[in-house]
Amino acid sequence: MTSYHTLQLDNLNIFYREAGDPQRPTMLLFHGFPSASHMFRDLMPLLSQHFHLIAPDFPGFGQSSMPSHTEFAYTFAHLSTVMTDFIQRLGLTKFYLYVFDYRAPIGFRIATAHPDWIAGIISQNGNIYQAGLGAKWAARQDFWDHPTPAKRDSYRTAFAPDTIKGQYLTGTPANSVSPDGYTLDIAYTDRPHYAENQLDLIFDYQSNIKAYPKFQQYLRHYQPKLLAIWGKNDPSFIFPGAQAFTHDDPNATVQSVDSGHFALESHASTIAAAILTQFA
Repeated sequence: MTSYHTLQLDNLNIFYREAGDPQRPTMLLFHGFPSASHMFRDLMPLLSQHFHLIAPDFPGFGQSSMPSHTEFAYTFAHLSTVMTDFIQRLGLTKFYLYVFDYRAPIGFRIATAHPDWIAGIISQNGNIYQAGLGAKWAARQDFWDHPTPAKRDSYRTAFAPDTIKGQYLTGTPANSVSPDGYTLDIAYTDRPHYAENQLDLIFDYQSNIKAYPKFQQYLRHYQPKLLAIWGKNDPSFIFPGAQAFTHDDPNATVQSVDSGHFALESHASTIAAAILTQFA
């Protein structure tokens, strides 16, 4: 059974889902862009007999607070600080970490700062390698190197309804994706301040790429048990990014599924089975 909670951190309300016995090993689930913890709605019941599961909505996403970018710094470093506070408030001292998409750099920031917290890592299309960047990232690099208001405005298409739907459907088997996830994501984009907040994060993604070597050094030094499981047809974070984990971490296992970016939408049971094989 999944329960639903809100934790107040300073002026923020952080919503989170919880399932499983707290006496079992904890797994923290970090959602991606433009989604929220509802992306784990199919996975959590499949893991809850083996793990204590916690899936927060990050500030600016889902049911958590969405302050304006004039009042809250939408950077990956700041979101990492907020989620570190969230972890400490819940009293978590050892956990498995599931990272996806945008939240991989946040998860690896936390792991690098607190390596003793990490029991193992699941990276599902969560990239920390140049080799994993798809073709679209060349245009973003140009934006980062030569920012203009016009270029910033052009990235409003990143959270347009057709783009969000395309992120869910591209590369997935026909008729395998429920409309529930992308319909809810699209609805969340209509909240006040959403666009400017997300444009700040798109611009700040460059800080993650600059931090990739630090994340890779963490893997080489600590060699955590790691499962890189990828929707192999993802055009944003491509499969070589999954394979690259084995260059730095001898305890990394790589697996692909015939899906796209939001692989849980079509392959939740396969991904759950891989997690249980590696970590249960």
